Amino acid sequence: MFCDYHVHSEFSDDSFYPMEEVVQDAIKMGMEEICFTDHVDYGVKKDWDDPEGIEYRGGTGESKAMPLANVNYPKYFEKLQTLQQKYPQITIRKGMEFGMQTHTVSQFQKLFDSYPFDFIILSCHQVEDNEFWTGDFQRNRTQLEYNLRYYQEILDVIREYKDYSVLGHLDLIIRYDEKGALPFEKTKDIVTKILKTVIRDGKGIEVNTSSHRYGLEDLEPSRAILSLYKELGGTIITIGSDSHKKEHLGAYIEQTKAELKELGFTRFATYEKMKPVFHSLV
Repeated sequence: MFCDYHVHSEFSDDSFYPMEEVVQDAIKMGMEEICFTDHVDYGVKKDWDDPEGIEYRGGTGESKAMPLANVNYPKYFEKLQTLQQKYPQITIRKGMEFGMQTHTVSQFQKLFDSYPFDFIILSCHQVEDNEFWTGDFQRNRTQLEYNLRYYQEILDVIREYKDYSVLGHLDLIIRYDEKGALPFEKTKDIVTKILKTVIRDGKGIEVNTSSHRYGLEDLEPSRAILSLYKELGGTIITIGSDSHKKEHLGAYIEQTKAELKELGFTRFATYEKMKPVFHSLV
């Protein structure tokens, strides 16, 4: 089974990759299944229909610029349905990536209850509405402090919110840590709490293959986290490229399967109507 379970399109505020082109490219690559997981980040982005209007990046006018806003939900699901009918040779799943914070849980719950999802990636892209990639979140904190605060936010969110499938790029904070990766032993206790909660709730974690293009020395999440997840009894793993461009799509999926086999995993998951479907790691 060749599939990609973390894919962004023009419906995300950081991608210009047309959804239909994504599907066409996936078919050319021999993919059997794909799941679109476009971004929603309440707290730092306005909704597509915000009465106060939204900002644009990269030009002027809706046709020339990228809206700094969440997914246009009605158009998104309409487009997905159209593509499902037009391209029966590939399975297209309806997903989203929820960039959740503790103070935005109720907004995401309302969104989830409004549409028919197959799959939800729960990610932490900001804490207290402060971005990682700009360094705003890390500022005035020690490396240990911002790492522990990041993981605490994830733990607090998943203790409250349950309508998700997997945790996305669990150790994302490493990607934006100018000091390098903090030794795992310093965050192991809180990561263990997160993984135990995930397993108890019947959820999973993803392996995000973008670690390769970001130049990280480890997998994302790290091999240490993946090994701990397995040791604790975790079995649900999805694999996604986190693609935003054509050259990202499907990248390092097969290599990641081999890595997971080396770590002792025997299967990975896809999703249908929020239920995992398992496949052998071959």
